[in-house]
Amino acid sequence: MLRTDITNFPQVLKIKRIVEETPTVKTFYFPWEVKGEIPGQFLMLWNFQDEKPMSISSIDPVNDEIGISVKMVGPFTQSLHKLQENDLLGLRGPYGTGFQIAGSKVLAVGGGIGMAPIATFTEEASKIGVDVDVITAATTKEEIIFQERLNTTGANVLPTTDDGSHGFCGFATELAEKLIKEEDYDMMVACGPEIMMKKLLDISNQYQLPAQFSMERYMKCALGICGQCCVDDVGWRICVEGPVLWGDQLMMISEFGKYHRDSSGVKKYF
Repeated sequence: MLRTDITNFPQVLKIKRIVEETPTVKTFYFPWEVKGEIPGQFLMLWNFQDEKPMSISSIDPVNDEIGISVKMVGPFTQSLHKLQENDLLGLRGPYGTGFQIAGSKVLAVGGGIGMAPIATFTEEASKIGVDVDVITAATTKEEIIFQERLNTTGANVLPTTDDGSHGFCGFATELAEKLIKEEDYDMMVACGPEIMMKKLLDISNQYQLPAQFSMERYMKCALGICGQCCVDDVGWRICVEGPVLWGDQLMMISEFGKYHRDSSGVKKYF
């Protein structure tokens, strides 16, 4: 269904503050009237030349503020990293499905910039008394994000790095499987590189652990009408039916963990 409410029109807002999380990641905070935004949802960010989807990385109804974390990977994100406080950006949304908070003990796994929605999930779940073990994973120590922020939530924060420079030495999937064997979790949530999430999906199935995953696809409209983010087989629009999907839903998507499509619809294999 086409959305016709005010969320479909960009709000041009001043950047309230900027936090440099790592050498490649900055979080931009904006004044925002929080009205039930859910961890895992995303906003469309407009720099007056192009528009890209970005996961919500902070929801603060007390200070009327919302945050978007941006990793510098290409021309669009490079342009954002040059901005200063009080510069203007356009935001519209929120869009898509978010994480459902369920159970009393949850394992949350974030890889790289995938920590953006995982951080928000951890904060919201901790507020209502859910016990969260959160894996924040990166290639090296300098790219670990949100560890100090999440320490204040009471969650058990477990950093892991590929090179062993901080925390657990190895992949997030290795630590996740180790924890699942040792602990009694009610659910897992995950966001990060699709290869990582495919392995986590396999692990969740093996140990019969319910799991939710934030899936990424090329998005243009965020309204479910352009078809750019449709996945094969089921034809779901990731901007509407996703981005957060349960494991049994992902099992229906044959391309998951294998390939995605670029802006022209050409398959790109992982």
